[in-house]
Amino acid sequence: MALTITSANSSYILSIAGLYPTGQKLQGYMADAAFASEAVETAETVLGVDGYLSGGWLPTAIKQTISLMPDSPSYAIFENWTNAQNAQREVMTASATIVIASLGKTYTCTKGFLTRSKMMPDAKKVMQGSEFEITWNTITPSNL
Repeated sequence: MALTITSANSSYILSIAGLYPTGQKLQGYMADAAFASEAVETAETVLGVDGYLSGGWLPTAIKQTISLMPDSPSYAIFENWTNAQNAQREVMTASATIVIASLGKTYTCTKGFLTRSKMMPDAKKVMQGSEFEITWNTITPSNL
């Protein structure tokens, strides 16, 4: 299989313990954005006065943004997740499997928390998309 850079054939399956234990396929992404992860700091370094550099591994959480159109059928997943947490006054953990066929990769996301939720899309000339943020404990790549 030749690798390409298309994102149109990717899939994102999200499970939320106690709410959507069976994975839900996300769909209805924004036109120029589907999902994105922030770069993370993987090491802490300190340069001593003698010019000797020391470094150490850092555990880091990974923030990921999911961008959905206001008419996305998946918008309700995030509304329901936010509402359930608000009603329970407790967080709910998630997991996800992201397949990016064009790159021949699967990404397994573990122990995620909904850390930002936009409950109402912006009304402009047309309704605008919204972004939701999940903070993951790990995102692990593997080959298909």
